[in-house]
Amino acid sequence: MRPRPGDVVSRRKGPFMHRGVVLADGSILHNSPFRGEHVVSESEFRAGRRLHVSHTECPRRRRFAAAARPAERGYNVLTNNCEHTVNRALTGEAKSPQLVSWIAGVGVAGIAFALTRHPALTAAGYALGRKFGSRF
Repeated sequence: MRPRPGDVVSRRKGPFMHRGVVLADGSILHNSPFRGEHVVSESEFRAGRRLHVSHTECPRRRRFAAAARPAERGYNVLTNNCEHTVNRALTGEAKSPQLVSWIAGVGVAGIAFALTRHPALTAAGYALGRKFGSRF
């Protein structure tokens, strides 16, 4: 499935999914720790890994600015990561659901461990927190 302008592309990056958005010329806008927001080719974004494509619905695609380019924003894992960049480009709102999910999971796991000191309950707390966090 070939990505089209406005589609969100992602690839595995350790335990996380790294995301970018396809521009009109087929290049990909993304955000990385050492370079901040920048544009790369599909093969450079892929970095030898499997590329996952999420087609955006038509209204969002029409609103997508085909000439979108990075605004020279630096990378910050909490306030400007790859998901913030993709969501800002598509909707105008910078948000990171993956980050919220991870923070919620670690928070609930921490509470479970502090209360029980039981590894299985800590793991269950992490899973519950991730599931709860992904809804927001």
